[in-house]
Amino acid sequence: MTDARRHAAAAARNQDVILEVLQRHLNGRRVILEVASGTGEHILHFARAFPGCDFWPSAPDPAARASIDSWSAHAGLGNIRAALALDVTAQPWPVAAAEAVLCINMIHIAPWAATLGLLRGAARVLAPGGLLYLYGPYRRAGAHTAPTNETFDHSLRARDPAWGIRDLEDVAAQATLAGFSAPCIEAMPANNFSLIFTH
Repeated sequence: MTDARRHAAAAARNQDVILEVLQRHLNGRRVILEVASGTGEHILHFARAFPGCDFWPSAPDPAARASIDSWSAHAGLGNIRAALALDVTAQPWPVAAAEAVLCINMIHIAPWAATLGLLRGAARVLAPGGLLYLYGPYRRAGAHTAPTNETFDHSLRARDPAWGIRDLEDVAAQATLAGFSAPCIEAMPANNFSLIFTH
């Protein structure tokens, strides 16, 4: 078996605290779509913790999907589907329905159009009562929440001017336009936030 697994240090650091939030908010939702699954380490961790849930990872990059599928194959879990080729800006998404949509650390490492696509796509696949979970760094009221976030934001914009830490209020406003509730906001370690929206 070819080992295409990738590793992300951030996943190891934050997977337990994110899991704690999901344990409080999933509330029996069993079909979980993860957008921009990265290496696949997050969804592996969540699938182990929620054996009764059906997890569907996705990524636009073939190498990322290979990593996701390799992690799943090595773990031998039966509740992770094959990684889906999903570009959030391409509508409609190639998935009909989910009960929850997770997106971790994508919004700041993508153009703003990706955030809008994420919200529109999630609104289409989620039935009323479905959950959208976002995790990452955000500005509050136009200001960074820590000097380290400001430094990180500058580094992101230097790599790609279309990237950068977004204003939480702007994301929430666009989510409202897409049909979501105001978010439940939870402060997380390392100056990150969990945003939990209901459709």
